[in-house]
Amino acid sequence: MPDFEKLYQERLTRYYTAMRNGKPDRVPIRPFAAEVTAVHAGFSCQDVTQDYNLAFEAILQCCRDYDWDATVPNMVYVWSGVVQSAAIKYYALPGVQIPPTTGFQYIEPPENDANMRDDEYDLLIEDPTGFLADRWLPRVTYTIKAPGEPNTFANNMTLLSGMAAMKNYFAAYGPHLAKMRSETGTPGAICGILKAPFDILADKMRGYKALCMDVFMRPDKVIAACEALTPHLLYMAKRTSDPSRTLPVGLWLHRGCVPFVSPAQFEKFYWPTLKYIIEELWKDGIQTLLYAEGEWNPNLKQIKQLPEKSIVYHVDRGDIFEVHREVGDKFCISGGIPNDLLAVGRPDEVRDFVRKVIEGVGRDGGYICDASAIMQDDTKLENLRAMCDAAREFGEY
Repeated sequence: MPDFEKLYQERLTRYYTAMRNGKPDRVPIRPFAAEVTAVHAGFSCQDVTQDYNLAFEAILQCCRDYDWDATVPNMVYVWSGVVQSAAIKYYALPGVQIPPTTGFQYIEPPENDANMRDDEYDLLIEDPTGFLADRWLPRVTYTIKAPGEPNTFANNMTLLSGMAAMKNYFAAYGPHLAKMRSETGTPGAICGILKAPFDILADKMRGYKALCMDVFMRPDKVIAACEALTPHLLYMAKRTSDPSRTLPVGLWLHRGCVPFVSPAQFEKFYWPTLKYIIEELWKDGIQTLLYAEGEWNPNLKQIKQLPEKSIVYHVDRGDIFEVHREVGDKFCISGGIPNDLLAVGRPDEVRDFVRKVIEGVGRDGGYICDASAIMQDDTKLENLRAMCDAAREFGEY
């Protein structure tokens, strides 16, 4: 019988050392694995979205079978119980609005009927939480009524069932993480959540196209809205962070890279508030996992402004070797194994690429092996195996 607590401590030390840009005994393996875990466990996309217990079980099976050093307890983070109980409009669920073999989808706010109108910036700036409750929430749900509208039974039940579903779901994470530790010796990869203020506007409020117009038509309002959202996002990141300051807060970057915005627009609209949040977290000893979805290399000069070791920089579409040259002296780097290679390549090609990345990026430590982006159900299991095996084979220091 393995000593899972000893294994847990060894893996956590390895992971923590790499995140602080140090050299552990070997390169840690920390996959952000979503629907690929369902494929491995014999479930469908619908199964793990409709029943989070199956999603948890899929993660446990992968932890046992692939010998991961850390992972997220559930990367299929949308549970249909919350979406349907709260009557949320902006998710499409497998087996409901989309085929059961398709992972859940995010629905962009309508361009001409955004969740925040173009003349409502001042309302958001004056009272962000009030705006969310009074304007945004009724627009992103099917049944919740805005203040002043006639109350309904459906409104009351949606509020009650939505809150109950959220409590049920998030309360299940503690016991699941305990099982990951006691039954597989695997630490969690992140703790807490953060979004860039600009991404809140683009993803959930105005939508990308409408926000692009705002950047030109009302730039001062966009900046002021980002500044108004900043203290709330910082507060939530701190409140949900790891009390031990071991694991980083997760930050998925969405609309700040080329081609969504230019480097000049990034500098003006996206970066100032996000930089402030990351620096404030680091002052409190909280590291941030900067999950740079897309091509972020044009913004590396701004990323380099952050305090040393304050982030783990995750590489998606960017050139990971350029990232290492530019910021590898300050930050741990993770990812960089292309998802298209994992989806359509051969195991020997995956093995060779992992070796190339470890030799070029991880030779002195400060590298964590992972796919470039979240692994969905198109990742071949033999390629996932090849990535993990190669990281162990070539990652010894």
